[in-house]
Amino acid sequence: MSLLKSTSNELPVKPIDGELMRRTLRVMILARTLESKLSSLYKAGKIVGGVYLGTGQEAFSASLGCTLDQEKDIFAPLIRDQAGRTGFGEEIIDATRTYLGSAEGPMKGRDGNIHRGRPDRRMPAMISHLGAAVSLVAGMLIARRMQGKLDGVVGATCVGDGATSTGAFHEGLNMAAVEKLPLVVLVADNQFAYSTPRERQFACDSLVTRAAGYGVAGHEVDGTNLEACLATIQSAVRAAREGGGPQLVVGRLLRLCGHGEHDDGSYVPSDLRESELGSDCLEIGISQIVVRGLASGEEIKQWQMEAAEEVQNAVAISQKEAGPDPYQEDWQAVSERGMS
Repeated sequence: MSLLKSTSNELPVKPIDGELMRRTLRVMILARTLESKLSSLYKAGKIVGGVYLGTGQEAFSASLGCTLDQEKDIFAPLIRDQAGRTGFGEEIIDATRTYLGSAEGPMKGRDGNIHRGRPDRRMPAMISHLGAAVSLVAGMLIARRMQGKLDGVVGATCVGDGATSTGAFHEGLNMAAVEKLPLVVLVADNQFAYSTPRERQFACDSLVTRAAGYGVAGHEVDGTNLEACLATIQSAVRAAREGGGPQLVVGRLLRLCGHGEHDDGSYVPSDLRESELGSDCLEIGISQIVVRGLASGEEIKQWQMEAAEEVQNAVAISQKEAGPDPYQEDWQAVSERGMS
């Protein structure tokens, strides 16, 4: 069975570079290690607010972050995109500082746990309103076109299956299609919009069929398969960069946790958990790397140890730092410093 399904002409899928595959797996390991620690901190009462994990979605997310060009592309991640953030260059300490309320973090301890970003590095802060980032990134691409700075730039964002039912998703993708923008939208079809199953969200069998209605290229991939995700997403990013217009990539998978750490996910049927959709992408990725001879089991264990050390160091630093001081804050609603 082909790894890449398309509503338009199929993209040419080039062999995956071994070094890219190694780097993407290391990003997945680091993201999983970080989120496991965040879960423990939340359960210990050390984190105020919600914690939302990307467990089971790392291959899909990391493949995008590692494929984009950190020097010029735009990436607007969603709540389950720690792997994508890490692949795009976000430092782990940005996450720990934000979750632990440090004033040294990118949001200065002001804006909850997940609404963080680095606008000056072309990574807008996460927007809770589902689908809103599609129009945001499209607008950023339009701005670059008006400035004469769009050549070779790709904008990307991620949404879940639930977000595809929102007006913001429709309006943003429709505008991007009309303007033929170099936009890549990943849809993590993780089978539930919080606790609402797919059959109560939409009637189509696959969300990739929606691409034709917008006039954009649509592609579907096994989101648990690292090699397949890299091949498909890398090709979609290349197509957008080369003038192919918006690309919609749907990854079929299952989140291996609840909607958030406050939710046990008990509404997910056991047969779905035990299906191929419930496979752990990290385990599959490790197996693929070893089978291809790109890394040994011992080397991967070393990566895991290094990830644990990096996360622990970031947590230790963040826990020692002060939170925001309301008497010293210089609040302002509008910044004169724009995005690069």
